[in-house]
Amino acid sequence: MNNTKIEWTEVSWNPITGCTKVSDGCQNCYAESFAKRLKAMNNPRYKNGFDVTIHKDLFDKPLTWKKSKMIFVNSMSDIFHEDVSDNDILELFTIMNKANWHTFQVLTKRAERLVELSDRITWTDNIWMGTSIENRKALYRCELLKKTNACIKFISAEPLLESINDIDLRGIDWLIVGGESGFGFRELQEEWVSELLCKSQESNTAFFFKQWGGMPKKKNGALLCGRTYKEYPNIK
Repeated sequence: MNNTKIEWTEVSWNPITGCTKVSDGCQNCYAESFAKRLKAMNNPRYKNGFDVTIHKDLFDKPLTWKKSKMIFVNSMSDIFHEDVSDNDILELFTIMNKANWHTFQVLTKRAERLVELSDRITWTDNIWMGTSIENRKALYRCELLKKTNACIKFISAEPLLESINDIDLRGIDWLIVGGESGFGFRELQEEWVSELLCKSQESNTAFFFKQWGGMPKKKNGALLCGRTYKEYPNIK
């Protein structure tokens, strides 16, 4: 369990590390940069850099954490990556089922594989399933997410790279929106965020605006129309 600066969660659990780029949102991947830095520091978990690596010894870790936590699963990877076996994915979901005092937030850009495996996953209500949508080309992931039986479904529009006002948020419980930060960041437009706030209110989707991003991101903050939006979904 690692504390994290990601505002919408509490801790991260990384039984898988490493990934590969699949869409425009991956261009400035924070996890890739972090992995390279950890490898240079001789961290044994990152001896393979950002190559996909399975850490079997970490699979059962949440069962040892007795205090209830909100846990972001694989902040340094994608559980549905093609180099992760079906058996490993299903085993990790079984651990989440067993550790029912925790809330697990799973986020993927590989929504196609999510749908392929969905019927083999037991969707207990402590598992929140999300997909990343950074631009219009990725809107199809929202509809694929809706095909699962996840009790809580969420969208991460971070980094938001253009207007995605065509998104259909019906059936989506939570929307996270944020701008890109760090070197080479791509600018977030206020109109894109305001559109999504309105869409969320229309569909009764909890709205979490994380940041405007930029560099330094703290200077730009997270105020939208003079207030903060840090909503969480209602537990069903």
